Amino acid sequence: MSTEDKPTTGAATLLGQLRGKVGFAGHLASGRTVTGVISRGQAALVALAAGCLFILLLTLVFPKDSFGATLLLEHTSESPFPYPLTIQNLMHLLFFVGLGELYVRARIGSWENAQLDAHYLPEDEATVLPIEQLGPIRRKVANQFDGENGFLPSLINMAVLQLQSTRSIDQAVSVLSTSLTLLESRVERRYAMVRYLAWVIPTLGFVGTVSHLGNALRLVDPNHMNISNVTTALAIAFNTTLVALIESAILVLIQHVVEAREDAAVGRAGEYCLKNLINRLYVT
Repeated sequence: MSTEDKPTTGAATLLGQLRGKVGFAGHLASGRTVTGVISRGQAALVALAAGCLFILLLTLVFPKDSFGATLLLEHTSESPFPYPLTIQNLMHLLFFVGLGELYVRARIGSWENAQLDAHYLPEDEATVLPIEQLGPIRRKVANQFDGENGFLPSLINMAVLQLQSTRSIDQAVSVLSTSLTLLESRVERRYAMVRYLAWVIPTLGFVGTVSHLGNALRLVDPNHMNISNVTTALAIAFNTTLVALIESAILVLIQHVVEAREDAAVGRAGEYCLKNLINRLYVT
């Protein structure tokens, strides 16, 4: 057993955590990521570009004042906004940003679940793990997690650190339980932006409806009533809310599916540690 793997006082745990943070900083400085997934900022830029391409494609497909252009783009002479600066187009861009955020979360969720197949711990029915021999396991997972990702490797690392410093299985279980709670909270916070987008898109839809309703009321002239213009303006007013609600519903649906996969990855990582690490420990 090497010197760095010997059981020490509680200060060793703090030292190990500081070493992990330093290693993570160096990892980021090298331009690589643990998961190999693009960052959220890069995904947002790609999503904005895809949203602009989507708007351009719809503009080419649906001519001005057609039903599709009026419904999806507000590309009509009755709109009070100059095209392409319309509320529908703004909602489309925000919708694609939300899709980009969910893409990153889905890829990371898949990576987290794949970590369970990395066989970091013995999985047979006979192996036991003396605390004195946990050093190689910790070195095996050392570069497989960072400050945000790598649920299973980080749990194994934290439990091994606690066991090496205190030689107490009970304290290791307590630390593992606390870490799982923190991971669940972290996963929930990761979807704050998507929740905001799912809220702000319908809000923009309602704002567009109110503004178009004001425009429709201005067309009402008791002396020269033009029902066609008024009904067209009203239709445009409600189109924004319709499109907003559909896009928000799609975002919320995908969010629930992706978030459930990340939550499952946390639960499976905790179960894996309990089954293949805690239950195998042997204290001499």
